[in-house]
Amino acid sequence: MTAPFEKILIANRGEIACRVIKTARKMGVRTVAIYSDADRHALHVALADEAVHIGASPVSESYLVAERIIAAAVATGAQAIHPGYGFLSENPDFVEAVDAAGLIFIGPSANAIRAMGLKDAAKDLMLKAGVPVVPGYQGDNQDPEFLAQQADQIGYPVLIKARAGGGGKGMRKVDDPAQFRDALESAWREGQSSFGDPHVLIEKFITSPRHIEVQVFGDSHGNVVHLFERDCSLQRRHQKVIEEAPAPGMTDAVRAAMTEAAVTAAKAINYVGAGTIEFIVDGSGPLHPNGFWFMEMNTRLQVEHPVTEAITGVDLVAWQLQVAAGDPLPVAQEALAISGHAFEARLYAEDPSNGFLPATGKIEHLSFSSTARNDTGVRSGDTISPFYDPMIAKVITAGETRDIALGRLVTALRDTHVAGTTTNAEFLAMLALNEGFQHGPFDTGLIERELDALTAPTPVSEEHLAFAALSGLGIRPEAPRLGWRLWGDARHAISLVCGPDTFERSLILQSDGVIILTGGDCDVTLCDLEIERGHMRATTGPHNAQIKARVVHAPRPDGLLISVQSGGIVRDFSLFDARLGSAMAVDEGHAVVAPMTGMIVTLDITVGDTVEQGMKLGVMEAMKMETTLLAPRAGRIATVLCAAGQTVEGGAVLVTLEEEVAA
Repeated sequence: MTAPFEKILIANRGEIACRVIKTARKMGVRTVAIYSDADRHALHVALADEAVHIGASPVSESYLVAERIIAAAVATGAQAIHPGYGFLSENPDFVEAVDAAGLIFIGPSANAIRAMGLKDAAKDLMLKAGVPVVPGYQGDNQDPEFLAQQADQIGYPVLIKARAGGGGKGMRKVDDPAQFRDALESAWREGQSSFGDPHVLIEKFITSPRHIEVQVFGDSHGNVVHLFERDCSLQRRHQKVIEEAPAPGMTDAVRAAMTEAAVTAAKAINYVGAGTIEFIVDGSGPLHPNGFWFMEMNTRLQVEHPVTEAITGVDLVAWQLQVAAGDPLPVAQEALAISGHAFEARLYAEDPSNGFLPATGKIEHLSFSSTARNDTGVRSGDTISPFYDPMIAKVITAGETRDIALGRLVTALRDTHVAGTTTNAEFLAMLALNEGFQHGPFDTGLIERELDALTAPTPVSEEHLAFAALSGLGIRPEAPRLGWRLWGDARHAISLVCGPDTFERSLILQSDGVIILTGGDCDVTLCDLEIERGHMRATTGPHNAQIKARVVHAPRPDGLLISVQSGGIVRDFSLFDARLGSAMAVDEGHAVVAPMTGMIVTLDITVGDTVEQGMKLGVMEAMKMETTLLAPRAGRIATVLCAAGQTVEGGAVLVTLEEEVAA
């Protein structure tokens, strides 16, 4: 097969950039990556044949600057630009600029994107094409009293939606007329701040809604096919969490009606490329042909496209390149079929027990299950930046049946080991095991209803502590005279910190090789301990049950990170070195830097103060442990670059001293 292009530029980063690079390489197409300051050493940069720096870390100064991206494509001799998803992927002005530069945009036309870009206009277009739409108001009148009247006529509950919105932004569910005005103003503000467009539409909120979407694909020869449906009903705040294909409970009659509506929608705008028609579906009972309504169209490749690839055997990125090069679709509708079932879970660096706040920081270790497809844009040693989406990977599994594929997803999530940052892996595994999700029925409200149970913190187990203590103390079973003491068994004390909690434990090493962890609610006895390349196993309890762990170490400015994966749960422990309890001095004693990421609790000096060597300058707190900031030498304070209450990154310069004048 002849390569569709010699070289393409990928106007994106992270996981999707890596995904496109892999297919392009298989097709013999060279790739150009773009990167910001924060992404200088990113995985997509390393994988591409060439890479071009396009600006500072904020997206507004790099990945959203169309002129620089197009200039990079022209300078490197790329023939086409693949937008990935997000950023400029659905920006019609960018598409027109790409065309004007004599390049090919790997995606739909600017006209098609505009037709579907505003939800109100898209609904009008779908009505004319005969596609069912959710009852509501999508006109131009934005008077709050008028919109409130429309909501009354539609009937509560209603959904206020920013017409230019996406990803749940500018969207508010309203159950009571008394709440409408506040929700409307909130949606207006978010629409303006997120999309520069406060205009909203009002829709009837479907009780027990499911989110089912259809993958469509068109070419420049007038052909449009569908690649069946995906169910994306597991959502949190309108953000998809786990997706699957095909949709549970789907019948032949409903599938025929839904896919026909999706193909009709794509043909109505002469669609070329990969796209997704999203439907809101009545999930209050069995699916039926009159129980779904058009919601919106995503005029790009979706994050969840791998589940479609898994059940059809189609490489959608390869199709994108072929169609963009002017080729017809590789196969006709009759040749496409569903084989098996597939799931995708979105693995994020975020803390479910703390409102799903992003967890930035360095990934000290990253390993995945070999039984899953793991689409990622990071690797061990990379940093989760505050500038971008904190996705670590998409974990994809497939099987002959839904039960098999879902079981494999649980296994893959439990085998995934991320050290150094908090993730939602445990939350995802709990969600996959949820009774409602496993056996149904379920809808888009499942996570919200079950949130407390799904995010309840699992206590740190004594087995995790035992493995961490063994590793932190460097105890190996093959060591001669393990546990031997002239006056009795050896005892080692250790203090381990996990999140906000400190665990004081002792290991008793007996001469017969038995190890006992004490200090908790109950002792843990380990027998037959084996350690090999970070993998530990032992037997414990009255029935000699085998327990296993994978343990990794990483040095930290203030000690050692010990990450233990056991029983499908990862726990990161910190073993602090008391000798590193004071901040480090750098630059020949002219500055004090933060020894770790943490908060400045107190600051006792100002610019111009005279200090003596070893004098206390302030106090930092991290993981509920305080570190005193000390003056590295005598001198006068030149600059103070922090303040009490401020969170600072490890290694940040906090205070500088005036340079010493030679006598």
